[in-house]
Amino acid sequence: MSYFAHPSAIIDENVVIGEGTKIWHFSHVMSGSVIGNNCNLGQNVVVSPKVTLGNNVRVQNNVSIYEGVICEDDVFLGPSMVFTNVFNPRSAVSRKHEYMQTLVKKGASIGANATIVCGNEIGEFAFIGAGAVVTKPVPAYALVIGNPARQTGWMSEFGHKLSFDENGKATCPESGQEYQLENRVVIRTK
Repeated sequence: MSYFAHPSAIIDENVVIGEGTKIWHFSHVMSGSVIGNNCNLGQNVVVSPKVTLGNNVRVQNNVSIYEGVICEDDVFLGPSMVFTNVFNPRSAVSRKHEYMQTLVKKGASIGANATIVCGNEIGEFAFIGAGAVVTKPVPAYALVIGNPARQTGWMSEFGHKLSFDENGKATCPESGQEYQLENRVVIRTK
């Protein structure tokens, strides 16, 4: 076994778990899921069937990742954040055939207790603030907060708020990476 699973974790048959991944106390990885290399699943995490996690994904305690969720590499899922997979759930109405896909792109961070309503894409390196309720797609590098979540700025790949000058240029204070803002789209230029 090239990954670590705490003795209290349940790992079903027919799963793919990458090298160097750690799965902690009371977590459950269900059949048909795929977890990449060097991931960390905190305690009490559920990974449902047909979920895909890329490499180096960090899942904090008490997160359930439901069918339809795909997280690309380097995604951070904060403590007790929530994914939904049906837009209008009812206990007495089976809607398993209506599961909607939620794609979390490379490097995105989702804060503690945030809720991601199904069917919305979270862009590369987007930053979802703690407690935010995401009800629409989030652009790459966007900072969103509140309920419902609204964009209040842009973030660098290192997690710093970017301040753009009159030419639409900004530099990350930690990495020195440079960014360009044009037509409400941010790209890293250097």
